[in-house]
Amino acid sequence: MTSTAMPSQARFEANATLTAALLVLAVAAATIAGAWFFQLVLDIQPCPMCLEQRYAYYTIIPLSALVVLGAAKGAPRQLLIAGLVVIALIAAANCIFGVYHSGVEWKFWQGPTDCTGPVVNFGKAGSLLEQLDKVKVIRCDEVQWRFLGLSLAGYNALISALMAAIAGWGVAKSAKP
Repeated sequence: MTSTAMPSQARFEANATLTAALLVLAVAAATIAGAWFFQLVLDIQPCPMCLEQRYAYYTIIPLSALVVLGAAKGAPRQLLIAGLVVIALIAAANCIFGVYHSGVEWKFWQGPTDCTGPVVNFGKAGSLLEQLDKVKVIRCDEVQWRFLGLSLAGYNALISALMAAIAGWGVAKSAKP
C-alpha cells in the first residue's frame, strides 16, 4: 500500500511561496487595520516611533501582494524567493525596532529626544505658546495602552517576528528542489 498526500496538502507543500506570501499579507493587513482602528476609533494616537513602525507594513503589504501574484502566475522561483527574503528582512528589522521602542517605554534606555525629551519652554512667545497649548504631544516613552503586559510596540515586535518567520519558512520550503 503506497502512501499519498491529500491533494490540498500536496498543493500546500508544492507552493510554499504562495502560502507564505498569503499568510504574511493577511497578518500585515490585519495588523495595520488594527493600528488604524486603535487610532481612528479608539482615539489612541500613535507617537512618532509608532508611525515609523508602520512603514514596514506599508512596504510589506504591496510586496507580499506582488509575491502572491507572481506565485499564482508562475513567476521565476528565484524572483519569488528574493521577494520573500526582502519581506523577512523588513519584518525582522521592524521586530528589532519594536523591541527598541518597547525598551524606551519600559525606560530600559533613552529614546529619541524628539519624542521622549522634555518639553521646551519658549518663554513669552505669545500666540506660539497658545498654539502649543492646543497641541497634544504623544510621547514615545509613555504607554497609552497595554494588554497582558505588552504595549502596542511590544505586539508589533511579536507580529513582525511572526511575519519574518513565515517568510523565512517560505524561503526554506521554496529553496528546496
